[in-house]
Amino acid sequence: MSTSPSSAARQAREALGASLREIRKEAGLTGRALAAATGQHYTRVSKIENGVQPPTTHDIERWCRTCGAEAQIPDLVASLQAVESAYREFRRQGRPGLQRVLGAHTLGLYEQTTLFRIYEHNVIPGLFQTADYCAAMLSFWIDFLQIPSDLDAAVAVRMERQRVIYQRGRRFVVVLEEQALRTWFGDADVQAGQLDRLLAVMSLPSVSVGIIPLMIERAGVASTGFWIFDDGLVALETPTASVEVTRPQEIELYGRMFDHLQTAAVYGRQARAVVSAVLRELD
Repeated sequence: MSTSPSSAARQAREALGASLREIRKEAGLTGRALAAATGQHYTRVSKIENGVQPPTTHDIERWCRTCGAEAQIPDLVASLQAVESAYREFRRQGRPGLQRVLGAHTLGLYEQTTLFRIYEHNVIPGLFQTADYCAAMLSFWIDFLQIPSDLDAAVAVRMERQRVIYQRGRRFVVVLEEQALRTWFGDADVQAGQLDRLLAVMSLPSVSVGIIPLMIERAGVASTGFWIFDDGLVALETPTASVEVTRPQEIELYGRMFDHLQTAAVYGRQARAVVSAVLRELD
């Protein structure tokens, strides 16, 4: 499963081009005939269909009307908008400060979501972070991305999102690699405070946390962390960008991957025992 933002955008563009090609073929038109009817060069039609060049909204409208497929215009325009938003560059977003670098992780989306499925391999999810842990982690990214330091404001934004944990009608199904418990942000005291916080959150009735032990036979391995918001959006991050997946087929694949990861995790007392064992090592 690719985690490259440029790859995700390219795949979405190729899928859109393939849909337009199918519409043209169903209308019985060649690429040259469609180009002539829509007033563009035939090589541009080829580039659009092969995902080399994205169409504009106007292109989609002319294409569908020429092929008698006006009913498909809304879905195709929505796909185009997904292509355009598939790649969000952190450094550009962060010019005014890190509090703006949220990707899909906005308070609005959190409050709209009823089921969160979260997988993290080397970090405690933001919803469960302490302020000290969050500050230590964001300090690195402020320096790495070379953006203005607004650490206190950025931490405050992320702490504000945590209120959704206590709102009724929401479920949080989380799978963590044991490595996430062992990756330090800050010193031993910060890490210990974070693990204490995780144990407290695990007791909430709306929260299910599974831990995948370091040495265990497993059915699948994910290459990066990801969040599934209901069944409408998957969000994941690379060191320089956030990726938002909206295509139903891809969301389904992430759901299948999450199911595989769940089968390798331990829950309840066993999960708490893993966290407690790592916590004792910090004493």
